Amino acid sequence: MTDNKMGRLTLVGTPIGNLNDISPRVIEALSACDFIAAEDTRVTLKLLNHLGIKKPLISYHEHNREKSGDVICARLQNGENAVLTTDAGLPAISDPGEDLVRLCHERQIPVGIVPGPCALVTALALSGMPAGRFTFEGFLSTTKRVRQEHLLSLCEETRTMIFYEAPHKLPATLKDMLAAWGDRPVALVRELTKIHEEVIRTTLSAAAARFTEESPRGEFVVIVGGAEKKESPAWTLEQASTLAAEYLKDGLSPTAAAKQAANDTGLRKGDIYRTLINGEE
Repeated sequence: MTDNKMGRLTLVGTPIGNLNDISPRVIEALSACDFIAAEDTRVTLKLLNHLGIKKPLISYHEHNREKSGDVICARLQNGENAVLTTDAGLPAISDPGEDLVRLCHERQIPVGIVPGPCALVTALALSGMPAGRFTFEGFLSTTKRVRQEHLLSLCEETRTMIFYEAPHKLPATLKDMLAAWGDRPVALVRELTKIHEEVIRTTLSAAAARFTEESPRGEFVVIVGGAEKKESPAWTLEQASTLAAEYLKDGLSPTAAAKQAANDTGLRKGDIYRTLINGEE
C-alpha cells in the first residue's frame, strides 16, 4: 500500500492469558492491517496462527525501538496501516510501545486503539484492595540502589500501589518493600485469566517469609496498601476567626462568614462569631 494518504497506527490489546478474551474488534484490526509491530514476533505469530491470520511482522521492543520506530513511522507516512501489539495486554502500558505512540503523535500520524485486557486494573479489581485511588509503579529496577530509592520515594504514598514483578525477582522485592515501608497489607495476584489464577491476600512480612522458602511461579501483580493518612492538625479559634475574616472580605455577612468557617474547621459557629466581632471592634 503506497498511496499518498497517511496510514494509521492502531494499538491492539491482546489476551493476558485466556485466548477466549479476544474480541471481534481485535480480529478485525489484525485482519485489516498491512503489517504488525510486535514486542516479540514469536508470541504474536502464535496468536495469529490461532486466529488463522497471516500478516507481515516487524519487531519493535526495548532494544530496537529507536531504529524500528523510524522504520514503522516511515511506512505509516507512506500510507500503510499498522497494528501495535505487546506480548500480553495493552500496548504502551509499562511497555516500549509508549515511545512509538509519542513518535506518531509528534509526526502527525493518526493513532487509534482497540482496547483489551490490562493486567494492572484486572488484578486490582480482583484483589479486594482499596481501588478508589491508586498509583501504578510498573516494574521496579533490577539495580538494588535504584529500586530502593524508588521504594523510599513512596513511603508517604497513601494510595494503593500496583507493581509488576517477575517470579525470580519477587522474593527480593518483597523484602525491600518490607524494609522500606514496614508491614503493610498486600495482594499478590498471579497467572491472571489462566487455569492457576490465584490471589494471595496477606502482609508484606508473611509474603516475604513465604517466598523465601517457596519458589514463586508465574508473573505477578503486587498490590500494596498505602501509608496511613496523617490527621490534619486541629484548627485553633484564632485561625478559624482569621478564616472567617477572609470570608467577610469576600462579601459574606459576619453570621454567614462564621458559619462557613465553622463548616471548614469543625469549631462552633458561635465561638467563631464572637471572636470575629470582638476582633473588629
